[in-house]
Amino acid sequence: MSVAIKDDEIDIVIGAVRSDLTSFLNEWRPMFSRFHLIIVKDPDLKEELKIPEGFNLDVYEKPYMDRVVGSSTSVLFSGYACRYFGYLVSRKKYIISIDDDCLPARDPKGFVVDAVSHHITNLTTPATPFFFNTLYDPFAEGSDFVRGYPFSLRSGVKCALSCGLWLNLGDYDAPTQALKAKQRNSRYVDAVMTVPAGSLVPISGINIAFDREVLGPALVPALKLAGEGKFRWETMEDIWSGLCVKVVCDHLGLGVKTGLPYVWRTDRGDPIASLKKEWEGVKLMEEVVPFFQSVRLPREATTVEDCVVEVANAAKERLGSTDPVFARAAKAMLDWVNLWKSVGYISSSSSAV
Repeated sequence: MSVAIKDDEIDIVIGAVRSDLTSFLNEWRPMFSRFHLIIVKDPDLKEELKIPEGFNLDVYEKPYMDRVVGSSTSVLFSGYACRYFGYLVSRKKYIISIDDDCLPARDPKGFVVDAVSHHITNLTTPATPFFFNTLYDPFAEGSDFVRGYPFSLRSGVKCALSCGLWLNLGDYDAPTQALKAKQRNSRYVDAVMTVPAGSLVPISGINIAFDREVLGPALVPALKLAGEGKFRWETMEDIWSGLCVKVVCDHLGLGVKTGLPYVWRTDRGDPIASLKKEWEGVKLMEEVVPFFQSVRLPREATTVEDCVVEVANAAKERLGSTDPVFARAAKAMLDWVNLWKSVGYISSSSSAV
């Protein structure tokens, strides 16, 4: 039931927040070298990028980004949100996006995890959002549908998004309200599952793959915090984007998978200081989650662009008066849809310097 994906149908998008990508790309060379890479440099990064030879890639920097996006949009590509510019200019059917502080992981037996192959497998096998399979992914090797699973649903639906997980390199404690909780993920679960329809999931942009032709405009850099930083605890744009994606997928009958593949992620920055920066976003989530849980898209919204516009309008109407950050997010979503439509014909073969 799977479909084949050719190497030339995939772009690997890397948001470069640090200048020296030598060790990062060399570690990933066995998995990346077959594919075209899009590297987007954080517009705020002043140093020249250091990139090893031997890769088929295009690099996009601030001058080119400014020419493409212009000054009339509220969409910002600062920090790891620069990855979204890569999504915008890619002309490939599928995108795999991995942050520059991630390295290939090893499974419990010590074997290197081929994240690219795992993402491709997730995208090329059906998803099962409308009835939960207790053996997780029934299309995985050695698995099957459980007793009682309706035969009418066993063909599944198209998987539009694969959300890989990560294991943390480094350890620290961070306060969550009055409770000190361990914030290090070190558990490797050898499984893939479809997120059920109607359930939200805080998708992170750290390690994902998606069908750009089907879902692209729904991955939108919209929610920006005041004084937002660049590290894990300092941004919320991918959380908002992920919630939007899940609502759109549920409405259009598309699947979202999570679990494998894992990557190693190095924590950077001061977690306490970073959490203080994110505290505005932590409070906002008490408004954001109920909103996305209750938002309903009209039947007339039959395209991803239509869905994003509907979510943006609902956010402006229902959340805009509670905090100006939501009104700005709604405008950024509308601007993003317009960008997606206008930039869709720009060739990604022109590197920027």
